Amino acid sequence: MQTPTLQQYRLLLETQGPAGLAFLNARVPHRYTGVFRLQEGALHGMFLHDKQGEIIPEFLQVVPLVDSFCHLTIREGAFRTQDSGGERRLDGHKYQGVLRSYIGLPLLDGKGDLYGTMCHFDEQALALPDEEFEIFSKAAKLLPAYLDQPVRAAAA
Repeated sequence: MQTPTLQQYRLLLETQGPAGLAFLNARVPHRYTGVFRLQEGALHGMFLHDKQGEIIPEFLQVVPLVDSFCHLTIREGAFRTQDSGGERRLDGHKYQGVLRSYIGLPLLDGKGDLYGTMCHFDEQALALPDEEFEIFSKAAKLLPAYLDQPVRAAAA
């Protein structure tokens, strides 16, 4: 049985199409929540929600896999860091200490193949409660069925 939160998320996916990121982002302190598609060695920002409503920075539109934290997400099945500055797995990484907090999960397409990643991230060091990580994990399993649907405007 799904929690009310996941039922709300599924309804958003069914009525608006992918990706319901504003809903997921409103639950966490992180500025950004995004879905990135892996194509030809780079992650392409397919959907991105910014709490501040600003234009998506160019560096987030296409990110080489080696320059992303997503490579750890894909390799390890999930990647969480509250503060990348002290994260040993990122030693020497281009964005270590710049992109401070990151929570990423691999996203599979409707056929079970790797689509890319879904993540929360911020320039500030921020924690994510385990309960929210669990909801995010379940949302990442719901989303693939809707990735190929058109995005529709929210009802007024």
